[in-house]
Amino acid sequence: MNKITVVGAGNVGATTAQRLAEKELAGTIVMVDVIEGVPQGKGLDQWETAPIEGFDSRVVGSNGYGEAAGSELFVVTAGIARKPGMSREDLLKTNVDIVKSVAQEIGKCAPEAIVIVVSNPLDTMCYVMKEVLGAPRERVLGMAGVLDTARYRAFIAEALDVSVEDIQAMVLGGHGDTMVPLVSYTTVSGIPITQLLRQDVIDKLVERTRNGGAEIVAHLKTGSAYYAPSAAAVQMVEAIAKNKKRVLPCAAWLEGEYGMRGLFLGVPCKLGARGLEQIVEVELTSRERIALGKSAEAVRESMAQARL
Repeated sequence: MNKITVVGAGNVGATTAQRLAEKELAGTIVMVDVIEGVPQGKGLDQWETAPIEGFDSRVVGSNGYGEAAGSELFVVTAGIARKPGMSREDLLKTNVDIVKSVAQEIGKCAPEAIVIVVSNPLDTMCYVMKEVLGAPRERVLGMAGVLDTARYRAFIAEALDVSVEDIQAMVLGGHGDTMVPLVSYTTVSGIPITQLLRQDVIDKLVERTRNGGAEIVAHLKTGSAYYAPSAAAVQMVEAIAKNKKRVLPCAAWLEGEYGMRGLFLGVPCKLGARGLEQIVEVELTSRERIALGKSAEAVRESMAQARL
């Protein structure tokens, strides 16, 4: 790719930009943020790591979207984190307005771009982006499943004292405490996890996965996770930029898959040069299907509050 733009120069956005540059996934990485001087300073700092890390992707910071014109892909991390005393409705309304304005800017400067949304509440922000941009579902995706699956795999590897590379797993559903780790598809080098761990231990790992973000917030006190979220977003970008045809769990707009339509939900997606190239439907256990339905209900409730 020639140009990728990251919207938001906070912890998630800046770390994403650095990872994109180090992997040389585009000739130019643009970082856009409304706070004057922050994207410029961070972008310059990142570009100055290039001689040490050995990459030639140019990192550029900007307070507007002029530099982003012609970008083939956007990673949207803009939005506020929930503050003490703030209701979920307050957070939702503020972030809807932010993502709406970002979508309008993308529509002006790069209307054909693929967009990966990271802003929360994730599934609803994807809906806002798609509606305002008027883009087909192939070009708007949400980053959640890759992150949730990484957490799930990390916890399993820790419990079994084995390499994370040997854990195959997938987490579907909305990004929140209704997410659905697919235990029936979780294996260690092909060995079903149910043969290696007791059910009560598996249940605890599933619960820890659902609360993975909150666990980190509890440690940090202020702020939230950004190393793993940025790595997850970049894995999606790499699959698209290199046309890898990877099957990754992402928030995608459903049009009948899994018996649902008219919402974004985490499902297995084949990612390639066109963005979303296929939604892979897998057989679920009755328990998993019920859980996915409940997760969808939670997403629809959030969407109804967005009031576009």
